[in-house]
Amino acid sequence: MPDIESTGAILLLWAILGYVLGSIPFGLLIAQGLGLGNLRNIGSGNIGATNVLRTGSRGAAAATLLLDAAKGAVAVLMARWMAGADAAQLAGLTAFLGHCFPVWLGFRGGKGVATFLGIMLAVAWPAGIACCLTWLATAGLGRISSLAAITAAASSTIWLVLLGHGTAFLLGAVLTLLVFLRHRQNVERLRAGTEPRIGQK
Repeated sequence: MPDIESTGAILLLWAILGYVLGSIPFGLLIAQGLGLGNLRNIGSGNIGATNVLRTGSRGAAAATLLLDAAKGAVAVLMARWMAGADAAQLAGLTAFLGHCFPVWLGFRGGKGVATFLGIMLAVAWPAGIACCLTWLATAGLGRISSLAAITAAASSTIWLVLLGHGTAFLLGAVLTLLVFLRHRQNVERLRAGTEPRIGQK
């Protein structure tokens, strides 16, 4: 069995790799690559799919959504395959932190919703699918991305327990808290009735 030091080194390695994967700013790169402009000067200034959609390119927004989700999922799946469940959950957490606070962008990243969903799908796919359906249902009814995000995040720990994945409860709870913190201003606008709807510039 590996000793405590080697186990700690392995976890640290996957924490770093998860962060690096999560910190790839796909939205920014896609927008620049397609000549859509600098996302920092568009809409909310965010680097996520919702703000990419404000450029008018649904394809770019969809690609950003898929890639941001994929980087979270890949971090979890690679860590689980090579180092086990604990490393997988840690890599998922740091991938989320990497997306929200990328060192390459002065720690000014996205809000992590797509990455959160990708992590949930990789950690416990039944709960991940339930979170995605919760997002879709809320977005379809309210047409407000931030409301869908915080609703999906809030539901994650419930789905994890109900669908038999309680070992990931702590990760789900921490990610939910982080999603809420990243959406503080959105919550204020929701209360004021001024939060923009999906696709609104």
